[in-house]
Amino acid sequence: MTQDKQYRVLLAEDDVALRSIAATVFRKNGYEVDVVGNGDDACVMVERNQYDAIILDIMMPGKDGKEVCKYIRSRYDVPVIFLTALGSENDIVAGYEIGADEYVTKPYSTKLLLMKLNALITRYRGLLVKEGRIVVDEIVIEPARRQVTVNGKKIEVSPKEYDLLLFFVENKERILSRELILDKVWGDDYEGYDRAVDTYVKKLRATLGDASYHIETVIKCGYMWKNKA
Repeated sequence: MTQDKQYRVLLAEDDVALRSIAATVFRKNGYEVDVVGNGDDACVMVERNQYDAIILDIMMPGKDGKEVCKYIRSRYDVPVIFLTALGSENDIVAGYEIGADEYVTKPYSTKLLLMKLNALITRYRGLLVKEGRIVVDEIVIEPARRQVTVNGKKIEVSPKEYDLLLFFVENKERILSRELILDKVWGDDYEGYDRAVDTYVKKLRATLGDASYHIETVIKCGYMWKNKA
């Protein structure tokens, strides 16, 4: 089961064989995967990169998975899956209390892990997908036709506005810098200035009309998409 959008995940697992197998399965299913073998490196990677999900082995060198999860939770809103041989009810409850979103016990099926990863990212993104449509509060996006409606009324969006809108809704509740938006929406070949982002955000807000409140300006940082509370 492959996906249309490439998400980036961090896999922290000290077992080289398990790490290699899982990473291979993820990549074959469209994921970009970074791998590390200990908790200290996991924390470094989390600081350097933006991830759509993080998978942590609990028992690994350096900071263990629980410590890494606490570190992540103190800074970022990103889904976390624990991988562990500790499968008792108390262990699982403790994992959720620390902040894990999913708990997968070893030995595990990579197919099951992949399904949990797909479902978790979709849930975190707040994307309700119905019959090929992405529903975000009063906004409905139809990727197949690149069509957008707000409160049931079709709106005309330019190609770049559409790409920007889709990037926003797929990255809700995350502060998106102008540099990141340029990289993901315009691409590496763009040679203009990052203020182009401001121009198109202004256009997109005008196009969305009553739904423009979803796009919040984060002073000195960039922008953030907020769903209804």
